[in-house]
Amino acid sequence: MPGMNASLKPEFRPIRSFVLRQGRLTNAQARILQERGSFYILDAQAAWHSPWAGSQALMLEIGFGNGEHLTQFAEKHPDWGCIGAEVHSPGVGSLLLRAEAAGLQNLRVLHDDVAPWLRSLPDSVFALVVVQFPDPWRKKRHHKRRIIQPDFLELLHRVMQSGGELQLATDWQPYAEQMLTLLESAPGWENLAGSGHYAAPPENRIQTRFERRGTALGHAVFDLRFACRKK
Repeated sequence: MPGMNASLKPEFRPIRSFVLRQGRLTNAQARILQERGSFYILDAQAAWHSPWAGSQALMLEIGFGNGEHLTQFAEKHPDWGCIGAEVHSPGVGSLLLRAEAAGLQNLRVLHDDVAPWLRSLPDSVFALVVVQFPDPWRKKRHHKRRIIQPDFLELLHRVMQSGGELQLATDWQPYAEQMLTLLESAPGWENLAGSGHYAAPPENRIQTRFERRGTALGHAVFDLRFACRKK
């Protein structure tokens, strides 16, 4: 099972948006990682090539949690190649169990820090990038750890196709406001809901257990949908 990428390019912002906690694997998660990890998990150090032949569209979900949304997306869109990035082993194990049970062939996993990997990719790889409920890092001194930052948006813009879509969702309003401001001030992004507006949830977004729990507690969800525009 690939380890965390310790190498950083000089231009990479070295502040990570996550804390790598040692989660406990269930027996089933440990088994699937051992038995099927070599099939599903990408080598973060290897030169990029699509795991699938042909010209199918590729999507990337960053921080997929337990994989509920990603596996359902892959099931509903068998003509898409789906890649999920997650640093936490229990989440990866949970995703692999779901993928194996569903017999998914159009899904792969980056079990590593996504930013250095993205920097190694060629331009214009993804037609869709999804970031759902990223850690809001509520304390002001931790805001620098939020994944949606100007340099990360610049990186996403490079690896996304022109006309591709970036979908974001959060239930933390101050983070939603910051993301909206950052995207509308960054070059090359078009707010599909109109300037200054949040979007309706995209049709492809599956409501996860995390979101259902938050909704039951009265948490509002803020969706952002931006198109990548290149000259």
